[in-house]
Amino acid sequence: VQLQASGGGLVQPGGSLTLSCEPSGNTFYIKDMGWYRQAPGKQRELVATITREGDTDYADSVKGRFTISRDNRKNTVYLQMNSLKPEDTAVYICTAELKKTYAMPVLKYWGQGTQVTVSS
Repeated sequence: VQLQASGGGLVQPGGSLTLSCEPSGNTFYIKDMGWYRQAPGKQRELVATITREGDTDYADSVKGRFTISRDNRKNTVYLQMNSLKPEDTAVYICTAELKKTYAMPVLKYWGQGTQVTVSS
């Protein structure tokens, strides 16, 4: 299973971007999905998570600005980012906890990431 993230790019402060991510390969069941980010020289941090039922959780630094959502029919998770700040600049990495087949356990998969740069 590979997670393909897209939607990153260069945006001015105050601007918006929407990231999306979906797994390729066998995905019998997808549990939680989420987004992390890693800025140069900093540790990876959790940005937002969403359960299959739609319950969400956010890092304090993005509350009120970012919205995570998912489409279970498309196995896709989204991250709507508004009011972007230079400190949001990072590689954004999606994750998915999923079962490849009925018999396999739930495992957490990580994507390659997409670069988001907030700069004037």
